[in-house]
Amino acid sequence: MSALASNRTDNEEMEFSSGLAAFEAKNFPQAMAMLTPFADKGDAHAQHMLAIMYQNGLGTVRNDERAYHYMLQSAEQGYAIAQHGVGFMYLEGECAEKNGEKAVEWFTKAGDQGLQGSLTTLGMMYEQGSLVEQDSEKAKAYYKAAGFDDL
Repeated sequence: MSALASNRTDNEEMEFSSGLAAFEAKNFPQAMAMLTPFADKGDAHAQHMLAIMYQNGLGTVRNDERAYHYMLQSAEQGYAIAQHGVGFMYLEGECAEKNGEKAVEWFTKAGDQGLQGSLTTLGMMYEQGSLVEQDSEKAKAYYKAAGFDDL
């Protein structure tokens, strides 16, 4: 749930929903215009959507610094998908320097909220020794937590 969702007026809720609909319709300039005021007021969902647009150059020029800024703001509010996004940025060295410790930190936060993709990514990191010391027991534990009992 967005940080300010319960504080929105009916009008604001309509604006926010219209911004999300514009994003889904791939009308990224309109989505950015409509979601930016919410992101700037601290709305975690809007911040995550802007991060995606800046990271991929959707409706704007790609901007790694702004992508990281908005993704981190959203993640710090506990928005699990953004926490996964920050972890991915550190894992891949995209919008942030590669950093295994920080990737594990953010994937763990998202995994603690039940995000299966983060738990699976942690399992793969430990299985492959990617930016972390290889540890097959940790890998198995993360895979099991993600619901893969057969591994």
